[in-house]
Amino acid sequence: MAYPDDLLSSGEHVVTHKHPHWKMLFFPVFWLLVVVVLGSYLAGLVGDLSWATIAWGVLAVVSLALVVGLTVVPLARWRTTHLVITTDRVIYREGVVKRTGLDIPLTRVHSVRFEQSFADRMLGCGTLIIESASDAPIPIDDVPSVEKVHTLLYREMNDNPEDDFQQRTVDGRA
Repeated sequence: MAYPDDLLSSGEHVVTHKHPHWKMLFFPVFWLLVVVVLGSYLAGLVGDLSWATIAWGVLAVVSLALVVGLTVVPLARWRTTHLVITTDRVIYREGVVKRTGLDIPLTRVHSVRFEQSFADRMLGCGTLIIESASDAPIPIDDVPSVEKVHTLLYREMNDNPEDDFQQRTVDGRA
């Protein structure tokens, strides 16, 4: 899903748009399977009881609550988390009910680095750490292809001749 063009400035273009790595979905899928298997087993156990209809109703309500809490909510959180690098800024948005966002102009980014554990390297993800002019380092976890994203961001920071010209003009060197 492309980042909405109406949220970009004029002349700004998306360089890359990422959702968190699929590893964030491992436990939600695991819990979905556990709830389905356990719910089916328990439904089979209460099938011979005289109050089976009530038990199935309670089991269905509890199972639905577990599926929503352990699977649907994390899936929605994953789907609504965006890391977008444009020609002008880094955009990070997350949240379903409470939406939070962070925009860092590329001219304010001082350095960018990444960290990967052994498991992250095996899965092809990692943590992107952005250091801006006045803030503490900002870690963005579970970025897929973090090395490529790091390289893209570094290139956008350093390959924008318009920003270099504007900076030289401000410094009085042009």
